[in-house]
Amino acid sequence: MPRAPGGATTPRAPGGVTIVVSASPGELRTALLQGGALTEAWVERPGRPDGMGDLHRGRVSALAPAMAGAFIALAGGETGFLPERETGEARRPLAAAVHEGMILPLRVIRAAQGGKGPRVTARVTPTEAARIAAAPPGAPRLVARGMLAVERLAGQYANAAVLVDSAALLARLRGRLGDRARLVPAPAFDDAIEADFDILASAEAPLPGAGRLLIHPTPALTAIDMDAGSAAGARGAHAVLTLNRDALPELARQIRARNLGGAILVDFAGLSPKRREALADPLREALAGDRHARLLGFTHLGLAEIVRDRIHPPLNEVLGRPPSALTRGLAALRQGARDVAARPAARLALRASPGVITALQDLPGALEEFSAEAGFALLLRPDPAARDPSIEEAGHDG
Repeated sequence: MPRAPGGATTPRAPGGVTIVVSASPGELRTALLQGGALTEAWVERPGRPDGMGDLHRGRVSALAPAMAGAFIALAGGETGFLPERETGEARRPLAAAVHEGMILPLRVIRAAQGGKGPRVTARVTPTEAARIAAAPPGAPRLVARGMLAVERLAGQYANAAVLVDSAALLARLRGRLGDRARLVPAPAFDDAIEADFDILASAEAPLPGAGRLLIHPTPALTAIDMDAGSAAGARGAHAVLTLNRDALPELARQIRARNLGGAILVDFAGLSPKRREALADPLREALAGDRHARLLGFTHLGLAEIVRDRIHPPLNEVLGRPPSALTRGLAALRQGARDVAARPAARLALRASPGVITALQDLPGALEEFSAEAGFALLLRPDPAARDPSIEEAGHDG
C-alpha cells in the first residue's frame, strides 16, 4: 500500500524518552522512542476506542462458577467478564460477592480482543466510585472513557517530551501535561518512524545479517520463527549461537512494539534444543525493559516460552492482516490530508472499493474530521475494481 513520505526528522532525546503522536482523520498513531529507537507503537481509532480503562455502571447478567467469575451487561450491548478475584477488596466466594441483577461500579482492565469481551474489575478507586455514582441513573451505562496511549505513556515516563502534530490534541493534553506537550509541524512521524510502523504491520521483521523474524499470531498463541537467512551457512556452533544471541534485542523489541499478548513461542535458528538453553539469560535481559513480558523457559523441542500480559488488542488485530478495509481507508485519508496541506486549493476525491468506503462511513468522525481540516467534503468514488484506495483530483465532480 503506498505510503506518504514522513515529515522532517523527528527530534529524539539521545539516551532519553520521547513520545510522538501523529494525528490524521479518524486515527491517532503514537510512538514511544527510547534512546532513539521505537519501542512501543499504538494505533487508535478515537471513534471506536478499545475500551481499556473505561468506567462503567454494569449489571450482573449471569454467574459462571465454572469460570470463577460472572458475566456483566455493559453499555452498547457488550458483555464483560468479572473474575471472582476482582469482585471486591475482600476475597469472598463468587456467590457471596455478587448476584444476578446486581449493579456494580466497574473499570475495564483488559480490552476486548481475540473474540472475547472485555474483562472488568469492581475494585475501583474512591474517585472512580464517586464519578460512577454521580453519573445519571440507570445501568448499564458508560460513564467515562479511558486514557489515550499518549496519556498512559506520559504517566509512565514522567520526564519524556511529548510531541504532537494536532492543535486539538495538544489542547486536550495541556490540561494533564502542561508544557511537556509541544506542537510540531505535521506530519510528526519522520520516514524512519513510518518505516518502523510499516514493518510492524507485516508478518516479517528484518534482523542483522540478512536474517528475519517470521511472526504468526493465532487465536491460541503467537509463533515466531527466527530465519538466519544468508547467515545460515555460518560454520561452527559458536557462530550460530552468536547469530541467535545478537538477534534477541530485536526479537524483544518486536514483541513489545507489536503489543503481542498471551503465549509466545520462539523457534531459534540452527541450534539443538540443549544448546538453546544458553540463550535463556540473554533473552531475559533483552525482555527486561518490557514490564509485561517474562520468559518461562524452553520446551522439550527447544522453543522459548514467553508469556506477555494481554491488556490492549495486539497491533495485528487493530490493523488486520492483511490490512483491513478500514486500515487501508484511513491510510488514504492520511494521504489526502497531507495533499490538502500541500495544495490548499485542490479539491480531492477518494477512489476505493465499496468495502473501504463503507468502513470509513461506519467509523464515527473519520470523514467529518477530514472535511473539517480540509474545508470541503471528500468526494467518495466507489470502484469495485480499485485494488488499493487512492486520492485523486475531484475534477468537475467536485
